[in-house]
Amino acid sequence: MTFEYSSRTILEKYLKPAVSVAEGDKSTSKKSIERQNQTQFHLAHYADGLFRSYEERLSSTEWQAAMHLRRQKKMELEALIRRIKSSTKKDQTDYSLKIQELQKQLAMDKEEAEKLQDDRDNFLNLALEGYERCLVIGNKYDVRVVFRLVSLWFALSSRLNIIKNMLSTVEEVQSYKFIPLVYQIASRMGSSKDGVGPHSFQFALISLLKKMAIDHPYHTIFQLLALANGDRIKDKQRSRNSFIVDIDKKLAAEKLLEELLAYHGPIITQTKQLVEIYIKLAELETRREDTNKRITLPREIRSLRELELVPVITATFPVDPSCQYHEGSFPYFKGLSDSVVIMNGINAPKVVECLGSDGHKYKQLAKSGNDDLRQDAVMEQFFGLVNTFLQNHRDTWKRRLAVRTYKVVPFTPSAGVLEWVDGTLPLGEYLIGSMRNGGAHRRYGTGDWPFPKCREHMENGKDKRKIFQEVCENFRPVMHHFFLERFLQPADWFEKRLAYTRSVAASSMVGYIVGLGDRHAMNILIDQATAEVVHIDLGVAFEQGLMLKTPERVPFRLTRDIIDGMGVTGVDGVFRRCCEETLSVMRTNKEALLTIVEVFIHDPLYKWALSPLKALQRQKDSNDDLETSLESLQEESEGNKDAARALMRVKQKLDGYEEGEMRSVHGQVQQLIQDAIDPERLCQMFPGWGAWM
Repeated sequence: MTFEYSSRTILEKYLKPAVSVAEGDKSTSKKSIERQNQTQFHLAHYADGLFRSYEERLSSTEWQAAMHLRRQKKMELEALIRRIKSSTKKDQTDYSLKIQELQKQLAMDKEEAEKLQDDRDNFLNLALEGYERCLVIGNKYDVRVVFRLVSLWFALSSRLNIIKNMLSTVEEVQSYKFIPLVYQIASRMGSSKDGVGPHSFQFALISLLKKMAIDHPYHTIFQLLALANGDRIKDKQRSRNSFIVDIDKKLAAEKLLEELLAYHGPIITQTKQLVEIYIKLAELETRREDTNKRITLPREIRSLRELELVPVITATFPVDPSCQYHEGSFPYFKGLSDSVVIMNGINAPKVVECLGSDGHKYKQLAKSGNDDLRQDAVMEQFFGLVNTFLQNHRDTWKRRLAVRTYKVVPFTPSAGVLEWVDGTLPLGEYLIGSMRNGGAHRRYGTGDWPFPKCREHMENGKDKRKIFQEVCENFRPVMHHFFLERFLQPADWFEKRLAYTRSVAASSMVGYIVGLGDRHAMNILIDQATAEVVHIDLGVAFEQGLMLKTPERVPFRLTRDIIDGMGVTGVDGVFRRCCEETLSVMRTNKEALLTIVEVFIHDPLYKWALSPLKALQRQKDSNDDLETSLESLQEESEGNKDAARALMRVKQKLDGYEEGEMRSVHGQVQQLIQDAIDPERLCQMFPGWGAWM
């Protein structure tokens, strides 16, 4: 086979010698280290590609069929051997010829299978060793390598060579490189099917986590505490929600925290105190009439003294590769303000101010309810990684393309804290006011229908398309006034409108790739100083929007008001160009992004399917409680299928596969914009989404 020869030649004659040459260079110059790093990466990446193709071959339907055939031949052989004993001399000669022939075939088949499996294992080992060396030598390929390595570990956790590689990586590689994945690594703890003892996956995993926590307590302990709190769900929510409590995981996290007391006792004690207070705050019962009012906190919450070992939970500070976190390397917690504002919403989230040792007041949102904040945390993580790729690419960096992120810290499956995004306003509030009948539409849309009338019209009509047309004629877009009202200097006005258009483009593309749904106007904020948009409430992702009672058929929100803000060229100009640039960078980094999604998929905490119950609650206006509990068993098996489907869909999108055909970046963006503004699709949206605005 020429293919076989060529890939082997590439490995043996080019990639391996390149590594040897680079490693032979004993100088420690930057150039020499870069060369070593590069050669290792290319060798590992190539071997990894071969490993994948062999793995695919061994799990292909043809291979399964061949195996089936082989089993049949084996049975035939056994039957012949039994027969030969009781047959005549003449038959015996025939039988023994047949037997020899079958034995020869089976021996050849067996040899082929063994060779394939051996080759596959060799390629895997080459890849694992190369990736590990890569992380030891330098940091140019860190993001790609760490994600791929962890993905391999998780997918093949029962293989001995994987566990060996993990243990040696824990020894050799600096632990800070794994911090971006601390969440997913920790959530694999405590799986009882992994076996026990020093050669088990669990042992290797916990060794890694322990090293990460000892080196970087501030970036690891919160995650471990959240797992240890895995069973803390308010009784009210337990009945109607599909929070699956994994006791093994909880116990594993508690055990690890106990071992860590010897290294970071005081830090863990103070962090626990802080988490307790925040959980109390999030779960604080409030009265309906307190909504949008400021209330004084009960003394037990207020009395928390300063904790000099715990950072302000929503402050971002860098991971230090040298593991030195001295006083002053982060703002520590100095206390909460005496009162909080109760927000509107099913679970009455509270806005609180936290005082940092840097004198800064950090506004935070404490939330408890039936939205799992771990999903939002994972989405923010994905956005952060996409931003890394956008910054590393000249064209997107030049255009400052990025997705605005904020910090999400889960404490239990149902409670956590989000960073309050300062100086923002929900688009809906600007456009129609918080009571839905004011805002810019009232100021500028003289003679137009108010929003509630449009909604009522859409809800009651039969011919959706015709009614949508009519609503649009009586509700004209006004978003461009936002820029005229706030940015009075022409240059400033132009710059802010450009920033808005770019940020809508970047967030639309990234949102489309991860299948982000539920993008109504209150879930998109606009920064009043920079005019960039910020997406919040990321619970409906990976196309779960298609499971809603009224399925969402648009790839992102590109309604008339959103387009109106972009100025006279609308979607044809800056918007389209920036969409193309963003999508192009994501398609180039397809492998890394898929690996990231794959690691999320292996995260047993991530709830894939939006349970039908949750789907109903998303599109309800009344907040009546639905009591149900019939989920967890079916959810376990469904979850994995949904996860595989989600990954498949992300892969298709990054390949440019739309509506059954492959498209260029240009063609794909064209199709997406067309779908997003298609009145046929928009008129089918849930009326509360406000497709006419």
